[in-house]
Parts: sequence; structure tokens; C-alpha cells
Amino acid sequence: MATKAKKNPRLASGRKRARQNVKLNAANTSLRSKYRTAVKNVEKAVLAGDKVKATELFAKAQSVLDSVADKGIFHKNKAARDKSRLSSKVKTLALAA
Repeated sequence: MATKAKKNPRLASGRKRARQNVKLNAANTSLRSKYRTAVKNVEKAVLAGDKVKATELFAKAQSVLDSVADKGIFHKNKAARDKSRLSSKVKTLALAA
């Protein structure tokens, strides 16, 4: 069965909350996508063996991960864990070269 159609809220406050939820959902989805893209770009550079690009992308990814975690889109510990794992991947690449 398909998802049920949502009822329109009767109260003005409920209608406003529904409007706000649409905007917030779009913003959160965008930030979540930005986070995942940043992580993916670093991992791709590491797999390609491009030390310079991986280091550069990792520096940019750190700020993205921190800002998204600060906004509560992902938990701070998840962001720290992801940064740690990416950092170790970039370091092993640097040591291998």
C-alpha cells in the first residue's frame, strides 16, 4: 500500500508547522547530502592514490563535517568518527607515497 495522504491541519499553528517542516526537511536533506558528498570525495581521492588532492579535500571535508554536526543533522560523535577514519586513510596514503 502506498503512503497515506496526510490530513491538512485545522489549526493555523498546525498549518504553519507543516509549512516549516517542508522547508526544514529540504534544508536538512541538502546538508546531509553535502556531508556524504564531502566524505565520498575524500574516499575517492584516497582510492585513486592522489595524495595532494586527498589532503586538500580532507581539509575542506573537516569543516563541512563539523558544521553539519553542529546543526544536529548528524551526531557529533558520528562526525568525529568519520573524520578520524578519513584522517587515517589520508595518512596511510601519505606514508605509502
